[in-house]
Amino acid sequence: MVFNLEHHDPEAYRRKARMISFAMAGQLIIFGLLFSMLLTSTFGSSLWLNVLGVVLGLLATSALFAVLRERPWMAEVRYVWQLKHHLSQVSGYLAPLRRELEENNRTALDLLTFYHQGMAQLAELNGRTANSDPERLAEKSQLKIKREEQGLSPRVESVDTQDLQAFKRG
Repeated sequence: MVFNLEHHDPEAYRRKARMISFAMAGQLIIFGLLFSMLLTSTFGSSLWLNVLGVVLGLLATSALFAVLRERPWMAEVRYVWQLKHHLSQVSGYLAPLRRELEENNRTALDLLTFYHQGMAQLAELNGRTANSDPERLAEKSQLKIKREEQGLSPRVESVDTQDLQAFKRG
């Protein structure tokens, strides 16, 4: 699946993410209480009916959220979920990608560059500072040098995570 890196305003993302989190938590509470109340008033008071009410509330909240996630106002949040998903996929292959980088594998170079760009963007969107680990900084520098040597752009705009299948986890 091809994933394109996009620019999103960090402040707008954080504001929407907070709003959506509060709305979903409130919705879960209301649905859970509503289903619990309906079940206990119909079948009598029981801990298991209250638990079932909360589970039904969770299912109802999840179903509503699944319907709403494709709305245009969810674009920033949806993008960050997808970014996290793709970064997670790449992180499972970091060891073989780093080995292939030493062999000047272009795909490994692109995937590792995407990984570092994505991690930096994720930190920015979440309002955190980027990781200043010396090993990570050295790897970013090495990637930049290798990309310059090969005449490539210092940035990767899109990546196909299906390319990971060529690498063995290790």
